[in-house]
Amino acid sequence: MSRDIQRLNLRLASAQPSATYRIMDRVAARRAQGATIISLCAGEPDFDTPKHVREAAIQAIEHGHTRYTQVAGVRSLREAVAAKFRRENGLDVTWQDTIVCNGGKHVIHNALAATLNEGDEVLVPAPYWVSYPEMVQLCGGQAKIITCDASTGFKLTASSLAAAITPDTRWLILNSPSNPTGAVYSDSELRALADVLLDHPHVLILADDIYEHLIFDDQPFQTLAQVEPKLVARTLTMNGVSKAYAMTGWRIGFATGPRWLLEAMEKLQGQQTSGASSVSQQAALAALEGPKDFILHSRAVFQRRRDLMVRHLNATPGLECANPAGAFYAFASCAGLIGRTSAGGRVLHSDEDVAHALLDEADVAVVPGSAFGLGPYLRIAYALDDVALLKACEAIRGFCMALR
Repeated sequence: MSRDIQRLNLRLASAQPSATYRIMDRVAARRAQGATIISLCAGEPDFDTPKHVREAAIQAIEHGHTRYTQVAGVRSLREAVAAKFRRENGLDVTWQDTIVCNGGKHVIHNALAATLNEGDEVLVPAPYWVSYPEMVQLCGGQAKIITCDASTGFKLTASSLAAAITPDTRWLILNSPSNPTGAVYSDSELRALADVLLDHPHVLILADDIYEHLIFDDQPFQTLAQVEPKLVARTLTMNGVSKAYAMTGWRIGFATGPRWLLEAMEKLQGQQTSGASSVSQQAALAALEGPKDFILHSRAVFQRRRDLMVRHLNATPGLECANPAGAFYAFASCAGLIGRTSAGGRVLHSDEDVAHALLDEADVAVVPGSAFGLGPYLRIAYALDDVALLKACEAIRGFCMALR
């Protein structure tokens, strides 16, 4: 076969596969060989989708909701999405100010693909979700990484933002609570960022609030357009049902923003995927309009697991972990392990070496922090039951104690 026929789109050829899925593939391979692996790398709740949501999906099938829908989503769901933004985020929007897509990732990709041209910059605070820079690159833009280390709680500061903005800046992506760190921006921190953005009216803002309902210690949640209404006209506020309602596989994300942007995203989606799954839309409607006791329960469970995980990590030689304020990830520094040698003879030159050695020698899967733009750290998802988490912590501690 001619090599020329295998030529790929240049943007795709230079993109990197998801580091999370690479680790998950290695886990699957080890399990296929008979190994018992505790995976702390998946970014999804371990709970079942609430029963009333599942029942709504079954009823949707029985009642014939199995055909194409409007590209931007069925009106009933868009009305529920608008009501959610009004009720929970203080945003004065109607159903016409919303769009429903095939998952939260699709919302982000649609927005970037609809607006980016060659030379446009997208500001991405690091640590970042692994897909942000790759999606920017695939859409023809340039990701401009702003490193936000432990000294700022892994959060973007007003001074760092101001220094990064140029005439070519098209977007700022702001994720709170954060994947991978669990960092949550306070009202005053958002206010400081908003003051900078008000001075740069050419910059669009993408607020990724997908972990909104997973905030601990009774801390309030606020989104940027809520803190500064003057930014509403250039802010896309994104959310979905995947994390809050344990619906990752249902693939429903949604957003509100300026209508010119939503119309462009709808135009793109109409030529790309058409509307989201009709059955999943009915399930999402049931989630948004139904009882919220599931959210309260899962939040309490994740807070307990966070406390367990952070306590054990900080008691492990060579690891150090700040207390995450939200999401379900611990972002642990493994600087104390770098340069040492594992019991299996692997020299740990980087956090990637640590992650691979943990999988190969301790049967625990984590994701290296360098994949999220900051090393040497490990992202550890505590979306597992307490017994499995304790077993994983014991295995990690045993691995670290055996280093020489």
